[in-house]
Amino acid sequence: MATFFDSFTPREVAQISSHGRRVKLPEGWSPIWENTPADKAYILLEGTVSVRRDGAEIASLGPGDIVGEAAIVGHKLRTASIVAMSPLQAIHFTDTDIRELIEEMPAFAEKIAAVAQSRIKSD
Repeated sequence: MATFFDSFTPREVAQISSHGRRVKLPEGWSPIWENTPADKAYILLEGTVSVRRDGAEIASLGPGDIVGEAAIVGHKLRTASIVAMSPLQAIHFTDTDIRELIEEMPAFAEKIAAVAQSRIKSD
């Protein structure tokens, strides 16, 4: 299964990762809440999350997936909540980190726009 990082070179992955901060989140934690401002995103390194809208699961994501980007890219409130289904290791990005990466890396800008667009269409 393709991951967010697959289309990047190892140097680009390092550049992207250096903009964020590695974090560990416990099982059951909900780092992103539906109908809240888009102030952060995560790239999952280990563990799985449930993506929920109105309490119902609409997707399950795991290592290599990015979460929280669609609302940042779309300048909208969150359309879903994220719940850790296992302990997570992830890279935490602020909205500023994401915007800086979009400006600095055309490849990142294209990839994040494509992922966000695919998720917005499924909304």
